[in-house]
Amino acid sequence: MQECNGAEAEIGLEVFFTDSPGIGGRLKQDPEDFIVDEISLPPSEDKSGSYTIAKVTSQNWETNRLIRELSKTLGISRDKIGFAGTKDKRGITSQLMSFQTPLENVSRLALHQIAITDLYRSKKPLTIGDLIGNHFIIRARNSPVDIDTCRESIAQTNQQLTNLGGFPNFFGVQRFGAVRPVTHLVGKWIAKGDLEKAVMTYVAHPLDSEGEDTRAARARLEVERDFAEAIEYYPKTLTFERMIIGYLARNPEDYAGSIGVLPPNLQMMFVHAYQSYLFNRMLSERIRQGLPLNRPLVGDVVLPADRNGLPDHDHGVPTTEANIDLVERQVKKGKAFISTVLFGTDSVFAEGTPGEIERKVIDEEQLIASDFMVPLIHQCSSKGSRREILGSVTDLEINILDDYSEFSFSLNKGCYATVLLREFMKNGTLMDYS
Repeated sequence: MQECNGAEAEIGLEVFFTDSPGIGGRLKQDPEDFIVDEISLPPSEDKSGSYTIAKVTSQNWETNRLIRELSKTLGISRDKIGFAGTKDKRGITSQLMSFQTPLENVSRLALHQIAITDLYRSKKPLTIGDLIGNHFIIRARNSPVDIDTCRESIAQTNQQLTNLGGFPNFFGVQRFGAVRPVTHLVGKWIAKGDLEKAVMTYVAHPLDSEGEDTRAARARLEVERDFAEAIEYYPKTLTFERMIIGYLARNPEDYAGSIGVLPPNLQMMFVHAYQSYLFNRMLSERIRQGLPLNRPLVGDVVLPADRNGLPDHDHGVPTTEANIDLVERQVKKGKAFISTVLFGTDSVFAEGTPGEIERKVIDEEQLIASDFMVPLIHQCSSKGSRREILGSVTDLEINILDDYSEFSFSLNKGCYATVLLREFMKNGTLMDYS
């Protein structure tokens, strides 16, 4: 275990599991350096169905903006476009989407850096979670160490992760905003009931990681708080911020309403990101205390595997003195997964030492379960869930060349490739992953 004292610690990534030296470097220097292919659960074909299913390959498109552009071009509402999971902006991603519109309309789409292929009709749309995982091909460039040192470091890290049987399943920087990691802070203030502070954190609150024009606009609004004036000078690229600002220019001090104009999945992401931050802190503390990630303790809650071999996040089983031998065997076989809480209105803590860690983080944040019931913005309410603490890696291949190291592997849905790569790179900074 190594402590992480860089910017990652601010989103709860406080430690590295492996104690090997890192290779450093940077991801996503070019779009071709980060290739993601969704491992889908496609709806069955039915020519009489009202949905068009298509494979959408995009380059450098953030998911919310991609959906917005597809919606506008097709002339249909956002809620008539379905997808299984959000993808990284910086890179080349392929995923299935569903469109409640004739197949001919989708086939005629011609948008910059977007390709539409493999179209068919179905009676069922794609919904969030309708995938098994993702396959990645990722190149890490600009390593400051020589190739022999790089090989030795990667070998040491790989051996430690192999012995573990996976990697710590933190939420990655994309969950919080790779360039502007404030999503969890917005969610925090929503949960605390301070909607004005939530909104101002999102639309103002300038950060050094952004461009000069954007920083200047955010700084000006933070001081002046004149939304009618701000809509004139705010950069056109800040689409969602401008939606909020425009609403507040017409409806002063209706901060709940201003959040409500955002796409539903973006509203949900704020509180989910805060829950993710809390989870990251809990997992960091478990690693720091030297507790196992691949072996259950009495008090742990384990998640049974579903029919696809993925963890069932909503049906945890407590580990007790009476069943620990059975639970340990199931975990070893990959039929159960040790979990930590994603805290919400209906959450139940683990017991024993794992439960002490969960309660400690929630107490330090001064939270109670009812904080996650947000009646003014129902999309921001969350019952909570649980998440596996160990991510599984399959088909891992590593090719070390003079110019870059290439990693090819598959992960279950909800797991972050950048979290696996950070164990090899150990930069501790957010920008090296964006």
